[in-house]
Amino acid sequence: MKVSIIIPVLNESAVIEQQLHYLSSIFDNDCEIIIADGGSRDNTLMLAEPLVDKLVESKKGRAEQMNCGAAVATGDLLLFLHSDTQLPSNTLELLCSKNLNEWGFFHVKLSGNIWKFRIIEFMINQRSRYTRIGTGDQCIFVKRSLFEKNNGYADIPLMEDVELSKRLRAQITPSIINTAVVTSSRRWESNGICKTILLMWRLRLLYFLGFSPNTLVKYYYS
Repeated sequence: MKVSIIIPVLNESAVIEQQLHYLSSIFDNDCEIIIADGGSRDNTLMLAEPLVDKLVESKKGRAEQMNCGAAVATGDLLLFLHSDTQLPSNTLELLCSKNLNEWGFFHVKLSGNIWKFRIIEFMINQRSRYTRIGTGDQCIFVKRSLFEKNNGYADIPLMEDVELSKRLRAQITPSIINTAVVTSSRRWESNGICKTILLMWRLRLLYFLGFSPNTLVKYYYS
């Protein structure tokens, strides 16, 4: 099975080169790496281009960028990866398991060493297992045929991962991989742990109550 890894980026010159070198080391040409840029104004494209199989440019927005990346992918399985999230070294082995369903996501671990992060990780993983909804930090993967059948990510500025998960779980139960991906805790550390938790809870509640993602994105970036 061929895997296409799609990475949406925007001004990620600080981390993209390290990410791509790491991916090359664990996959050794066994997957296709695609960068989907949303209009970077730093050196992201220059650093990434020699290290990827394909590079596409689109308008800003993760949903739009990931859809553009998926449109040029040739893999049987699509994996959507944030530039500051690290996959486990045995990812290919995990994804090629015969027990996996047509879509799913990983457990997540935050990169910071603060003890509170261990509680947050536990709660995120328990919530996603109970709701069967994955987020972008958990590296959603989906068979390309299923992704195309569902017309990919909805063109919304926020909650695109939750929205896709809801559509897919109505059709197929996701496979949840217990081996964790490690995602950066920089947002939690810079904005404050309690403040970030409250913001995430507020956004999810408002989305559940029917608020438009176009409204929620204003709270997210305020």
